[in-house]
Amino acid sequence: MRYVGKKREIIKHVGSADIKEELLALEAAAIRYIEEHRLQLPLLRDAPRLIDLDRTQLSSVTHRFAREKLDALASLCGLSFLHPLYRDLAYMRLIEPSSKLRAIELIERHFGVHYAERTVYRLLKQFIEEKADIERVASALTPRHSCAMLLYDVTTLYFETHAEDDTLRARGFSKDNKMQQPQIVVGLLVSSDGCPLRHDVWKGNTFEGHTMLPVLDAYAKEHKEKPIVVADAAMLSRENVKKLEDGGYSYIVGARLANLPPALIERIETELSKRDGEILRLSTDRGDLIVGFSLKRYRKDKGDMERQWKRAEAFVERSEPGKRAKFVRKEEGRYLLDEDLKRKTERLCGIKGYHTNIPEATLSSASVIEKYRELWRVESSFRMAKSDLATRPIFHRVEDAVRSHVLLCFVSLVLLSYIERSTGFSPRRIRDILWNVSEAHLLDTLTGEIHILQSSLDEYHESGLSTLLGESKTH
Repeated sequence: MRYVGKKREIIKHVGSADIKEELLALEAAAIRYIEEHRLQLPLLRDAPRLIDLDRTQLSSVTHRFAREKLDALASLCGLSFLHPLYRDLAYMRLIEPSSKLRAIELIERHFGVHYAERTVYRLLKQFIEEKADIERVASALTPRHSCAMLLYDVTTLYFETHAEDDTLRARGFSKDNKMQQPQIVVGLLVSSDGCPLRHDVWKGNTFEGHTMLPVLDAYAKEHKEKPIVVADAAMLSRENVKKLEDGGYSYIVGARLANLPPALIERIETELSKRDGEILRLSTDRGDLIVGFSLKRYRKDKGDMERQWKRAEAFVERSEPGKRAKFVRKEEGRYLLDEDLKRKTERLCGIKGYHTNIPEATLSSASVIEKYRELWRVESSFRMAKSDLATRPIFHRVEDAVRSHVLLCFVSLVLLSYIERSTGFSPRRIRDILWNVSEAHLLDTLTGEIHILQSSLDEYHESGLSTLLGESKTH
């Protein structure tokens, strides 16, 4: 209450108490009300907060701290221009990958943010318009020195259905061994140190060799530079080699040695001494062919060949129709062992090949091989996307929704890759650090007031994430 002139004026009635414990609770509630509405700082120390556990219930547990920090990290990356819905869906893919409907339930439960289902699908259609800006952010986060050489590869993502359509869903060669389910083909371009830069999506039966040039050309047009391109053997064809040459690109791609002319295979066998680490460089119509011999690879190739030969012998002995095996050929209705193929395979054991148009004076053969080995960084990004971000199976049907889903996963990959590079933590460690901080919402059943208690921040501060965000331990 307060005095106005000589009269008392009641500002708020807090409640009535019959016992001492209730009186203490009401006094605490009154003190909090006064603290929130007073116009000057107190001269005396604040009264301690009192919670009576006998009349306190755990109302809910949230993870608003994790969202706050992920928002700060997204802002640090330059992704704050995205609609909050897109950011929240990307965060949930880092924390608990799921369908969009499940994700908006989790966002409301963990973050206290509500999105209507209709709004989600309406906004997702607009999301694909942000693709170019998102990829510019990804490029801006990448050190320029690591963009002199770019790595490209493709993967496949399957759908949780067996129905194909005329848009993107189609059966094709599945890298997930899901031949009976329709899929899409996804191409990913990363820098030499593994930063994701650009991606695109194609129909599931698209030949992967046709995907590289559009992605490269889009990147080169955006950045007005022609980097060295590294890709695996599936990307190499005479058509692609000509387009790369005509486009002014330098390239390093894997070579399919088994498809080489017999005379060239014989020359490789003759001129390569097959000492561990030996390298040979030859000129071909697809650029220089570099071949290297590894004793470790030889043992693996030889073991694989011997197992496949035994399988072929068993196959020929049983003559099982409907099954296939390497080193088996069919002639006049009979299955026979392919001795010629075995000899060719044996001659190539331990040998790996690479095509390049970079002169040896510019980049040595040994350096070409080392550059090609960096392709593991693309494969690592795909593994992260498939396992940590659970990009598949895809539950969408409409093309815009499918593209939006892949773009959301790309946003999560950009954010996760940035945090991982900055801290050295694995995706699981990053999730644990953020998710281990929670807020307990405690309901006082007498007053209806909710008290919020946050768990310890010690692990967060010790992890280095706070340092990345420029926070002190007392923040």
